[in-house]
Amino acid sequence: MNKDLTIGKPETVLWKFCLPLFGSIIFQQLYNIADSLVAGKFVGENALAAVGNSYEITLIFIAFAFGCNIGCSVIVSQLFGAKDYRDMKTSVYTAMISSAVLCAVLMAFGISCCEGLLRLIHTPPEIMADSALYLAIYVWGLPFLFFYNIATGIFSALGDSKTPFVFLAASSTSNILMDVLFVKVFHMGVAGVAWATFLCQGVSCILSLAVLRRRLAGIRTKEKAALYSFALLKKIAVIAVPSILQQSFISVGNIVIQSVINGFGPGVIAGYSAAVKLNNLVITSFTTLANGISNYTAQNIGAGMMQRIRAGMRAGIGMVWTLCVPIVILYLSAGKTFIQFFMNAPSDTALSSGVQFLHIVAPFYFIISVKLAADGVLRGAGRMRHFMTATFTDLILRVALAKVLAVRTGPVGIWCAWPVGWMVAAGLSIWFYGRGPWRKKYKNISSLV
Repeated sequence: MNKDLTIGKPETVLWKFCLPLFGSIIFQQLYNIADSLVAGKFVGENALAAVGNSYEITLIFIAFAFGCNIGCSVIVSQLFGAKDYRDMKTSVYTAMISSAVLCAVLMAFGISCCEGLLRLIHTPPEIMADSALYLAIYVWGLPFLFFYNIATGIFSALGDSKTPFVFLAASSTSNILMDVLFVKVFHMGVAGVAWATFLCQGVSCILSLAVLRRRLAGIRTKEKAALYSFALLKKIAVIAVPSILQQSFISVGNIVIQSVINGFGPGVIAGYSAAVKLNNLVITSFTTLANGISNYTAQNIGAGMMQRIRAGMRAGIGMVWTLCVPIVILYLSAGKTFIQFFMNAPSDTALSSGVQFLHIVAPFYFIISVKLAADGVLRGAGRMRHFMTATFTDLILRVALAKVLAVRTGPVGIWCAWPVGWMVAAGLSIWFYGRGPWRKKYKNISSLV
């Protein structure tokens, strides 16, 4: 059901809109973690390392899909908030057609270059074959990744966070079952993990597009919506391109960090692969809620209700901190248990590396969550230059510190790079938020929350 986020008490509206996103987060992360979990449990430590190693490259493709999602979602939100339904439909069609072209280019790049990328990041010989196989199958599923992300972004833009939740719940549960079936029963190894993701994401994509088509058909317009608009493409690109660049550079930065980690051997790679999956569970959760804040901000700006933004930001911080508290406690008290979920008989190196990573980064989730909430407002308002500045600062600091500290202190130096980047970038994001037009009557940033 479509929902107008410009009506009602801001805190209540945002909480109701984002509650299904909490459920979506759980299933989205089950989807992301399932491959590594099944590979580590039923194939072995090297299989876990191979999937984790390939995952850093898949993040480049995910960055493009995520950017298309955000670009389309923000513009559709603004047009929906302004009740301009004809242009809203045209923006959906424009995003779909443009994304199809971009996806085809990326598939060609992936098919021809992915093995070279694996060599570039110093993938150990013992996991090279499995890494390349997983990546090759993943690339063939890119159309499903792109169109599924765009569809869920449009649902959110229309104020509907329940439909994406239903699709994620069904897809994630199916993916886990298929992973186990292909790997444990059919003994397909890493290939089974990749094919399970391919099939489940494909079914989810087709179903979500079918529902979206019916949803758009139910929105009546006086004039028929145009199939394509370069003017709307430009507006989408203003949001999408910086988001793609941001996510792509983060992915490239993670690949650089992965190449540094690869120098410490399969044990550290496996431990990091498990820990970074758990870390990404949290960061993706915050990012998903930040996307909800972006939709809320965009609809209200489209409706000219700038005064509602501050209350939305306050509610957003309340949501992400509600999520922070139990996760930080669990990671600090039971980090070893969580790492062991990914492996039957982890080596001491793998176990200690993963636990060490979690213990270093977990306390700083309270800081990065505020940054991402502020980023949600900035992105929904179209203030992409400020958004990118804070994000690139985080990335540059993390990559540079990881390379420098790894030489002197080993893996622990790499893990310490995360909190430093997060703290500096959070300061920038909050400062940029404090200078937004919704805050003109406030003299300082001390009343942020």
